[in-house]
Amino acid sequence: MAVTDPIADYLTRIRNAQQAGHRIVDIPASKLKKSITEILYDQGYILKYKVEEKAGKGGQDVIRIALKYDLVTRKPVIRELGRISTPGLRKYARSSELPRIINGLGIAIVSTSQGVMTDKKARELHVGGEVLCYVY
Repeated sequence: MAVTDPIADYLTRIRNAQQAGHRIVDIPASKLKKSITEILYDQGYILKYKVEEKAGKGGQDVIRIALKYDLVTRKPVIRELGRISTPGLRKYARSSELPRIINGLGIAIVSTSQGVMTDKKARELHVGGEVLCYVY
């Protein structure tokens, strides 16, 4: 089965793993997914991650993500993950029009000409781009 929207698949795998209470989730790797994972790690939404190379020809690398849960309530740190721009309807925004997620408490992940970054960093650098997803 070919995945038509790899970012939506990535977000869904994390969402499903959290609902099932898993500590670790494996996701097929790509440069974009590695960048998104890096952002989630830097912002404190996941514990840690590791990119594992698959041996052999045609084997795809895997990103192994350790999910983060609240120590007291045992609820996932990531409350909501959502896709904004889809392959069928791309959403672009100027730096001044980037969405504020829960008044700045959450993050929007933006793909810009200077790489994948958070909405806050894109505003600082005055660059717009494709608004991929939001996390809070």
